[in-house]
Order: sequence, then C-alpha cells, then structure tokens
Amino acid sequence: MQLRHRAIQGTTTASDGPAAADDLARNRPGGRVPAVHRVGAILVAAVILVFGLLGFVDGLAFFSTSGERILGLSSNGLLSSISVLTAAGLVAAALHGPRVASTVMIVVGSLFLLSALANLAVLQTSFNVLAFEFSNVVFSVLTGLVLLLLGAYGRLTGNLPPDSPYAHAALAGPGDDPESFPSTAAEFAAERAMRDAELAVVNHVATDEQRRRVAVMAQVRSRGDRRRVWMDVEAAPS
Repeated sequence: MQLRHRAIQGTTTASDGPAAADDLARNRPGGRVPAVHRVGAILVAAVILVFGLLGFVDGLAFFSTSGERILGLSSNGLLSSISVLTAAGLVAAALHGPRVASTVMIVVGSLFLLSALANLAVLQTSFNVLAFEFSNVVFSVLTGLVLLLLGAYGRLTGNLPPDSPYAHAALAGPGDDPESFPSTAAEFAAERAMRDAELAVVNHVATDEQRRRVAVMAQVRSRGDRRRVWMDVEAAPS
C-alpha cells in the first residue's frame, strides 16, 4: 500500500489514471499542437528569409530611407539583415522544440506589431531607417498576427486540445511548473512508460522491472525530476 500511494502521488489517482494515460497517449511528439508550433515557425521563417535574401541579392543600400521594391514591399540593407536574423531565430526555435518555437513566435509576433506601429509613425520622415512604406506596415501587422496565433495555438486558450502539452496542468504535482512537462521525443516516451508502470502497480499487474523503476521514481516529487530519474534508470546498464 505504501508503494501504491507514493507511485501515484503528484501524478494521478486510481480513478483518473486511465483518463490521464489516454490524454498522454494523445500528447505525443507528432501531435497536432507541437507540429503547428514547429511547422508554423519554419513556414513563416521561410517567407521572411526569402524577402531578406532577395534584398541582399539586389545589393540594397544599408541605411536608405527610400528603399527599393522587393516582393511588393520596400526594403533596404538593414531591413534585409533583420529579416534574415529573424528567420534564423524562428528556425532555431523550431529545431529546439515546440515549446521554444511557441514562445519565440509569440515574442517575435509582438515585436512585428510594435514595429508596424513605430514605423507607421515615422513614414515619410528621415527616421524611417527601415525604409518602410504602408505596404510594409500592413505586412508587419499580418505577419505579427499570424505568429501570435500560431504561437498561442494549443497554449493560451481556455479550451485546449487534448494533444496540447499545456492541457495537463491539472495533473501536475505541488512542486511542478509548466516547464516540467515533456517536450522531446525521449521525454514523451519516458512519460508514457512512467504512466504505464504506475497504472500497472496500482492494478497489481506490474512486472518486477516496473515495480523497481516506480520505487526509484517515487523518491522524488517533481514531475520533471521523476521523469529524469526514470530516464536515468532506463539509460543505466543492466
């Protein structure tokens, strides 16, 4: 009974364990929400990157306030450089993980909206260092909104889809925080194995290996620490 209590402490109860396991099964690395965050960041980055690279190809003056037309927008060397760096940041975030991609898209999207307002105020002045025209303002607003929507998808709404890594905050233990939830393929696999083992122990059908792992894992309270312990035990030579 002691093992059973500690195995489920801070994660789930016997009554809600199957539902939590079903939620976790849907919350897989190839799920909809992580895919939207990663693919969305890469697609937006591709558009921005093409715009920036074409500016370099045309050899635009770096600080020209009049700019030249690139894909229907005005640009100069400074704006091209910022575009390439922004695209690189979005791609790097997407490669790092869906959670990072989501956060970066929200931040970059907010910056796009602020840039649109700031540059709208300096149009047709000597302070227009990015050579903005009204079409650039519209593009910045649209791109910012797209980034915000993609970054917030499955994360900031009140009715989160079941495959969202942010939909399981109610299952967290007292010492857990949102960042303790899995974000990589290995962490999702470890989380599923942990749940399976805990449910097996509760239902008295666990193997000796599952009981051993659960006993080791039960020594810590934090969700993230339990997962790390499970993965360390799994990686240890038998």
